Amino acid sequence: MQWQDHAIILGVKRHGETSVIAEVMTRDRGRHLGLVRSGRSRAMQPVLQPGNAVEVVWRARLDEHLGEFRVEPVTLRAARLMETATAVYGVQAMGALLRLLPERDPHPHLFDALQVILDHLHNPADAGELFVRFELAVLNDLGFGLDLAECAATGARSDLAYVSPKSGRAVSRSAGAPWADKMLILPPFLGFEGNQAADFDSLAAAFRLTGFFLHRHVYEPRGMEAAAARDGFVQAALRALDPALRTLSGPNGVSA
Repeated sequence: MQWQDHAIILGVKRHGETSVIAEVMTRDRGRHLGLVRSGRSRAMQPVLQPGNAVEVVWRARLDEHLGEFRVEPVTLRAARLMETATAVYGVQAMGALLRLLPERDPHPHLFDALQVILDHLHNPADAGELFVRFELAVLNDLGFGLDLAECAATGARSDLAYVSPKSGRAVSRSAGAPWADKMLILPPFLGFEGNQAADFDSLAAAFRLTGFFLHRHVYEPRGMEAAAARDGFVQAALRALDPALRTLSGPNGVSA
């Protein structure tokens, strides 16, 4: 069996003296593993770095086998991704999110989104917004998507200010006012109108929002914790918007 696909390197594990097992996100075949012979060579090590875009050819006798990759470089962005904290942590955090999905399960829209985010991780404000949207997309593909398009109580699509922690649906400011202290904040840039760029407060609220639902629906039922890289990314993205940022912590998002 053989196929060829566009891919992004997520990570590698040493295998024997000279080879590695590469983990990649492909556009049409999802997250996939494969053996790369001589993957630890001087020629291949710079190619097999997280964040690099490559072309892979996979071969195996049977579909269920691990198989072997032949890897050709396309866009070697790993060196640039080492230049900022948001990029270093972002690559790791997105890889951890993709590992929540079943192996070999195609998610082409996540592949496309990953490509876009990797090219914007050097800009913390853009990276923060894109990362939150990536988390929302992963939640949706896992079957826990949020409905942020209209108010759960009135059907209104304007002045959406909250998200119900029970239903994961948006709530308008007027409808949610009596229970505001129990609601999650819906950042304006994630609302239906979505015409405002993220600032420190709205981005912090967005991280709380996605962190809450990831913890409730994904990590807690699986007995897991969010990847440490997510906290690192959150810290770096928010610190870039406010250099005087106080320490952030908390498993569900942000607390300052």
